[in-house]
Amino acid sequence: MIVAADTAADGTIPQDWGRYTPAEHAVWDTLFARQARLLPGRAAPEFLEGLAILQLDRGGIPDFQRLSERLMRATGWQVVAVPGLVPDAVFYDHLANRRFVAGRFIRGADQLDYLEEPDVFHDVFGHVPLLAHPVFADYMQAYGRGGLRAAGRGAIDQLARLYWYTVEFGLIDTPEGRRIYGAGIVSSRGESLFALDDPSPNRIGFDLKRIMRTRYRIDDYQQSYFVIDSFEDLLDQTLRTDFGPVYAELAGASDIDSDAVLPGDRVLTHGTQAYARAKG
Repeated sequence: MIVAADTAADGTIPQDWGRYTPAEHAVWDTLFARQARLLPGRAAPEFLEGLAILQLDRGGIPDFQRLSERLMRATGWQVVAVPGLVPDAVFYDHLANRRFVAGRFIRGADQLDYLEEPDVFHDVFGHVPLLAHPVFADYMQAYGRGGLRAAGRGAIDQLARLYWYTVEFGLIDTPEGRRIYGAGIVSSRGESLFALDDPSPNRIGFDLKRIMRTRYRIDDYQQSYFVIDSFEDLLDQTLRTDFGPVYAELAGASDIDSDAVLPGDRVLTHGTQAYARAKG
């Protein structure tokens, strides 16, 4: 973690919105316009509604204070700035208390399509709109509380996979068809297209234990996406699961490769909501 001189005890720093340059605001506007054209019909309706509720289309990098005021009215969440990646315990504590941590820096104009470390566009555009949806907002808080417990059980790696395959790279089936909702997809032009259109990745029905055993890629598009039926079902499965026995069971289980399809996987047909059982 980068420790700035103005870092508070909880790992946060002032956003210092007034220091953004016109060029930095222009990068946000370029990224926003590109995704705003692409995402209707691709992103979950709840994500698009969140964009409108939070007025993220006003232009320029959002001021976290004003953004948090709108978000607080919707679901009681707020956005706080951090200098970079924060320790697990700090991250989970913020989520458990309805605070979403976001980097305050923005990528350069020469990095529009790929950035190794999440920036303010990924964190705010990608994550925050769904925090205006009450059910998903509750899921994120439940995840944070679960993370605090997992830290004491040595199960952070398994829980991190749940975050990766839902919050970052999740798909959802809706009455109108399959949609994207994970922040890593909705903030990326390339993956917004790949996740729905390309026939090569696996699309597998949500399975909590399966996800928590599955490795993931950080250097390329995902080789497997997990598809939820609804945000309500995602929250319900999280809240009604006793993770203690799950962690104990997974401690003796082998990891699954990111591109693997297992016997019994609910493999969803590309481009539809139909599915077939994998044969093995």
